[in-house]
Amino acid sequence: MLGDFMYSNPTRLYFGQKALEGLNAELPNYGKNILLTYGGGSIKKSGLYDEIVAILKANGKNIVELPGVMANPTVEKLYEGCRLAKENSIDLILAVGGGSVCDYSKAVSVSAYCTEDPWDKYFLRMEDVSCRIIPVGCVLTMVGTGSESVITNHAQKLKIGHVFGDNVYPKFSVLNPEYTFTVPQYQMVAGFFDIMSHIMEQYFSGTDDNTSDYIAEGLMKSLVNSSKIAVKNPRDYEARSNIMWTATWALNTLIAKGKTTDWEVHMIGQSVGAYTNATHGMTLAAVSLAYYRAIMNDGLKKFARFAVNVWGVSPDGKTDAQLADAGLKALEAWMREIGVVMSLRELGVTEDMFDGIADGTFLLEGGYRKLTRDEVIAILKESM
Repeated sequence: MLGDFMYSNPTRLYFGQKALEGLNAELPNYGKNILLTYGGGSIKKSGLYDEIVAILKANGKNIVELPGVMANPTVEKLYEGCRLAKENSIDLILAVGGGSVCDYSKAVSVSAYCTEDPWDKYFLRMEDVSCRIIPVGCVLTMVGTGSESVITNHAQKLKIGHVFGDNVYPKFSVLNPEYTFTVPQYQMVAGFFDIMSHIMEQYFSGTDDNTSDYIAEGLMKSLVNSSKIAVKNPRDYEARSNIMWTATWALNTLIAKGKTTDWEVHMIGQSVGAYTNATHGMTLAAVSLAYYRAIMNDGLKKFARFAVNVWGVSPDGKTDAQLADAGLKALEAWMREIGVVMSLRELGVTEDMFDGIADGTFLLEGGYRKLTRDEVIAILKESM
C-alpha cells in the first residue's frame, strides 16, 4: 500500500428484505419538510411509493414531491429542485430510485442555498461546498450507483460528475434487493456493467502489491458469477443481493485507497452521454474494450493478473501479453453473455460527433497513460 490516506464511510446502510424499517429509525432525526425525489413513476407501479408515503405521514412529515428525475439529470432539473427546496424550507431530501435520482438529489442538496450558479461552481470549476447543505437519504431501486453527482448540460454538450466529501454523502441508504426485481432487463444489465466499470477504473492503475486490488478482484468475481444468474432469473434474491452489496463496495472509496485511479472510461462515456442521452452504463460498455486495448501494454502485468485472478485464465505457457489479451477476451465474452451494448453506433453516435465528444472528454492522469485528444478519437472510431 502506497501513500497516506484517511477512510471514512459516514452513510448508515440498512440492507435486506426488512431494510425499509430503517426509515422509521432515521426520520425522527430530521425536520418536518421532506422533498421526495423519484423518476418516471415505476415506484408507484411497484407499490413502493405508497409504502414510503405511509411511513412519512406516520412520522408526521410534510411531503413535497419532485417526480420526473430523468436518467441523465439536466441542469434545468437541478434548478427546479433548488427552487422547490428553498421555497419549502426542506429539511431532508429523500431520493427513491436508481443512481440518477440519488446523484441528482445530492446535487440539489449542495446547490439549493448556493449563492452562485451551481453548474459553474461545482461542475465547471469543481469547487468545494461553501453553503448550507440539505441532508439526503436514499432508497435504492437499482444497483450501480456510488458517491458521485452527475449533471448534464445539453446546451453546452457537457455531462460532468463531481465527487463531494463526507459532508455530502447520504446520511442513510435503504438497500432492499427485492426493489431491484422490477428494473427492465436493459437497465439491469447496464447497472451490472456500471458496477464492473467502477471497479476496473480503480483496479487498472498502480504497480505495487495493494490490498485494495485483491478486494477489487473478489468483487469482480462475485459480480460476474451473480450477473450470469440474474440475467437468467432476475428475481433470484441471492444473486441480486450479492450484486447490490458489490455495488456498494465498488464505489464507496474503499478500493481506491492506497493507489491512484483512472476514470478515463467514465470521462469518455459521460461525454458520449451528453451527445446521445444514452444510458450511462451502456456508454461505458461501448467504449471500454477499445480503451483497455489502447492502454493494455502500459499496464501489462496488471492486465495479465486480471486474466488469471478474475477470469481464471491459466498462465501456463503464456506470456503477459497473451494473458492480458485473453483477459480482455474473457471480459468481452461476459459482456456479450449478459447483453450490454457493444458499440457506440447502437447508442446513436455518428462520426460527426467525434470531435465534440473528444472536446468534452476530460483527460486524466491517474491511469496507466494519459490519453491525447487524437487517441480519444481513435477509441471512438474503434468503438463504432
